[in-house]
Amino acid sequence: MTRRTPRFIQTHDGDSHDERQDAIAGLARMPATASPKHFYDRLGSHLFDAITELPEYYPTRTEAAIFSTHGQAMADEIGGGSTLIDLGAGNCAKAARLLPLLEPARYVAVDISADYLRDALRKLQGEHPQLDIVGVGMDFSRSPALPAGVLSGDDRPVFFYPGSSIGNFTPDEALAFLRGVRVQSSGGGLLIGVDLVKPRPVLEAAYDDALGVTAAFNLNLLRNLNRTAGTNFDPRQWRHVAFFNERESRIEMHLEAREALTVGWPSGERRFERGERLHTENSYKYAPGSFTQLLEQAGFRTARRWAASGDTFAVFWARAS
Repeated sequence: MTRRTPRFIQTHDGDSHDERQDAIAGLARMPATASPKHFYDRLGSHLFDAITELPEYYPTRTEAAIFSTHGQAMADEIGGGSTLIDLGAGNCAKAARLLPLLEPARYVAVDISADYLRDALRKLQGEHPQLDIVGVGMDFSRSPALPAGVLSGDDRPVFFYPGSSIGNFTPDEALAFLRGVRVQSSGGGLLIGVDLVKPRPVLEAAYDDALGVTAAFNLNLLRNLNRTAGTNFDPRQWRHVAFFNERESRIEMHLEAREALTVGWPSGERRFERGERLHTENSYKYAPGSFTQLLEQAGFRTARRWAASGDTFAVFWARAS
């Protein structure tokens, strides 16, 4: 038996000029912002894996329970022989649990953390030696459009976007993103995890855990900005802040300056007063009906929805045709 080797396509350069300029532009805004993509260097990816093990962080285990209970029904809807495209694949663990049910012909794993993804794909290929595996190191937050040659006319693309990461986009951004997926998924569709609105204490605990793992994950963004944008952040000067913005129906994560300070980079600097915040993430929470409407606006036909007890989390299968 000949064992395949994962193929890898690298399109994302974390040290690129555009990446640096985008990061600096965010720091210059009032209030200052940083894209959540800066969470995911190798250390950030490991910290996020740790977050998913925390008792407060319900999305991962709730979604896993939905897949465990309804995975066969999902496979029946989707059918075998697809090309499974895993957006934000990380350690590929979620897709790995579904591979025996979905039986795809190919698996395409997409993640901004290229080194972390390479390690995960080598392990996955060992577990599935005959599966055609492709890794794509790519910043898909800009656009979900896959590089030329990844998909062919023979593919039936099924995009897989678990974990409620769609909530990191504003509703308008989410619509544009979903339309970009729809354009590429003719004959297939989208399997997507969506976090739903629930009581404030449950939401806020999930993003501000007792052990401080989420705080470390948030603060690590500063280390990554130092590397990619040439800034001189000192994480010890900042603290993690997370709260539910009920009017916008979103969790917000910020980093708050513990004291007045100045952050510099090769072409400039920014003064932060004590208590001033750097906005690092939004995580929008949807009602089931509003997300169904969003999928339909993007051009999908929503075939099925599987939800946790009490409608706290849902997985949608949306057909592209």
